[in-house]
Amino acid sequence: MPDASTPHVVAITGGHVVPVSSAPIDGGTVVVTDGRITAVGADVAVPSGAHVIDATGRWVLPGFVEAHGHVGIHEESQGWAGDDTNEMTTPNTAGVRAVDAVNIEDEGFRDALAGGITSVVVKPGSGNPIGGQSVAMKTWGGRTVDEQVISASVSVKSALGENPKRVYGDRKQLPSTRLGTAFVIRDAFGRARHYAAGRAAAVAEGKPFAPDLHLEALVRVLDGELVWDQHTHRHDDIATALRLADEFGYRLVVNHGTEAHKIADVLAERDVPVIFGPLFTSRSKVELRDRAIANLATLAAAGVRVAITTDHPVVPIHFLVHQATLAVRDGLPRQTALEALTTNPASFFDLDGRIGALEPGRDGDVVVWSGDPLDIDSRAEHVLIEGRTVYTWDADERRGRVVERAERFAS
Repeated sequence: MPDASTPHVVAITGGHVVPVSSAPIDGGTVVVTDGRITAVGADVAVPSGAHVIDATGRWVLPGFVEAHGHVGIHEESQGWAGDDTNEMTTPNTAGVRAVDAVNIEDEGFRDALAGGITSVVVKPGSGNPIGGQSVAMKTWGGRTVDEQVISASVSVKSALGENPKRVYGDRKQLPSTRLGTAFVIRDAFGRARHYAAGRAAAVAEGKPFAPDLHLEALVRVLDGELVWDQHTHRHDDIATALRLADEFGYRLVVNHGTEAHKIADVLAERDVPVIFGPLFTSRSKVELRDRAIANLATLAAAGVRVAITTDHPVVPIHFLVHQATLAVRDGLPRQTALEALTTNPASFFDLDGRIGALEPGRDGDVVVWSGDPLDIDSRAEHVLIEGRTVYTWDADERRGRVVERAERFAS
């Protein structure tokens, strides 16, 4: 039996290492010790006793980050029973949390590994003006979802435009218009400000104070602790998102941004990031009539920080990298495309101390690719999360193999 005090060390050697946050290294080595990266470079000595993964002729990158998905809460092949994306019973459900609905056995997580995705920000849906809290988590490895969580709450999801207008308009209740949706959000934040003041006064006076979980979440947004994830497609709705952010001073991240290119200079001036996509969709509603993959390149050229989303299961999660490939074909710089899959989404949600790049101190989430991942013929051959192998490609059998629960937690 191995000594529990002995460090678990993995060395990925001989590959074309692409840290993303720094220049590529030919013939490089990445060392992961007890789940964290401890060395990256060309002249790194392999520690004695390390498990060695030979990446000669391969590309080595950080695990990709899906910045906006519903994997685990909108389960595949489960119909209504597995769909917990939207709590569409009242317009403001800021207090609900995606982490409470994630099924880590959803097939989408296995697909994520095949696509080199090791982290995902799982978000509530966009049926409500205020939909709930997102969870940042690893895509594999825990006995429960809690063991995969990076941060249980990183943002509050909000929606402008067609979705809430349709959902509540069909019920003939507020909000049935765009102006009604903006009112719901504005009113909720006004209440949150008063709530925070009342709570502070009660604490100062030593008096009891009844909590409101919806308003507690919005206060965390006002305090800058949580990002405001704004579902919005049309440029006029994006302008409303900017107006509301100015009124209340919160950290805004635009999600989808179909027409964000029309005001790219405004977003760049304000340093408002855009999680763009999904890219592989038809013009299925009015808001999407100006959709184009090339719009992402326009945004990036204006200086907007961008990430890419599949909005899984809208687009299967393992197609994330292929969306980046087509964005490059349509003008997005290659380096920007890699940043959109790694460093950028990590920084949008204050996760860049742990994920998004191959740097000492970050989690040992490493993917060995057969070649350049932006080449459509390349595939993820070896996926590690926190230094543990979770997926390998079996070339002989022509299929991927996930390290399943029975193997991970065998006594």
